[in-house]
Amino acid sequence: MARNSPQTVAHGLYAEQISGTAFTAPRSQNRRSWFYRIRPGAVHGRFSRCVESTFHNRFDEQPAPPSALRWWPQPAPTTPVDFVDGMWTLAGNGSPAANAGIGIHWYAANRSMTGRYFCNADAEMLIVPQAGRLQLATEFGLIGLEPQEIAVIPRGVRYQVRLLDPSANGYVCENFGALLRLPDLGPIGSNGLANARDFLSPVAAYEEVDGRFELIHKFQGQLWRADIDHSPLDVVGWHGNYVPYKYDLRRFNTIGSISYDHPDPSIFLVLSSPTDTPGVGNLDFVIFPPRQLVAKDTFRPPWYHRNIASEFMGLIDGVYDAKADGFLPGGASLHNTMTAHGPDAVTFDKASRADLGQPEIITDTMAFMFETRSALHPSAQALASPCLQADYQQCWSGLKKRFVAPTA
Repeated sequence: MARNSPQTVAHGLYAEQISGTAFTAPRSQNRRSWFYRIRPGAVHGRFSRCVESTFHNRFDEQPAPPSALRWWPQPAPTTPVDFVDGMWTLAGNGSPAANAGIGIHWYAANRSMTGRYFCNADAEMLIVPQAGRLQLATEFGLIGLEPQEIAVIPRGVRYQVRLLDPSANGYVCENFGALLRLPDLGPIGSNGLANARDFLSPVAAYEEVDGRFELIHKFQGQLWRADIDHSPLDVVGWHGNYVPYKYDLRRFNTIGSISYDHPDPSIFLVLSSPTDTPGVGNLDFVIFPPRQLVAKDTFRPPWYHRNIASEFMGLIDGVYDAKADGFLPGGASLHNTMTAHGPDAVTFDKASRADLGQPEIITDTMAFMFETRSALHPSAQALASPCLQADYQQCWSGLKKRFVAPTA
């Protein structure tokens, strides 16, 4: 039997390892993969700085306001732009240098990445499409992605985003901290929420293409470029556990109360990036999918609250059950640490008069939340955007005083 080793790889290929965790990380948390590729990843030109981009990690441009913020959907681009050029930073915290925090972005593209490839050395990227199908061509193979599915591209992996529809838009969250993982289920037990069996790895594929290409490399919050004379997606074989993956949000097994009141929204947690503080997330990815509300003697929508965590919400499809209007698919809202928020006046009035003897079946919706332990700082461009709703705070103005003092 022919021996296959890093010294004598089959078919004349090069062996290369990509590590996503420290070499000495515990075995259960260690993430790495071996590539067997046509050329090593080091074969490319010298990097030079790209021009300033709307895709960045400048989260200290101005003070973060404590106000509740909401944005209309981003308008479609009027010039040809691909996934990288169409990235637009909304907010974030921490930094790649600190290996902690997140960056939150919109993307809007109307053409595929042709002749160029992208690598993010700062963060793993959680991609949440809102409209338009994508094909993610990665060093590991191909991932087809559509709205109501998500994909995670590990830090350092090179890939190309191709459009399967005339245009596409959605959300991206950069995770600078510990790798995203499934949460522990605790008393829920062995079944529920997102099940490991439903996560999919790429379909095998590689490219052996020579030519003049561009490699875009994000490093320490800046975009850099280098010439490359071949496709970097030339991995013929691989094995390991540091790998891109996708998940269909419609497969989420929603948990809820069947008696009274409703549990904490952590029951909607899909993936979590933990911190050194148990139970506190650097990034928690939460969804609000179709479900049935059956609890009695309660207020069924999310109650009014102020959180130690900061919440960025987006809407993929339909209507969010805690807002009657103004929150549209492709839009976004930000409620920072201890910023009060909850149902608007119309939703509160409807829920206060609802017949709790009947189940409420919520269909045709998919909302999500990026939740983080630290305050989120909106970018200067996000605060200056015409998409920012100046009157968002008014959605609570209809909440009138209802108190009637008891008489002796």
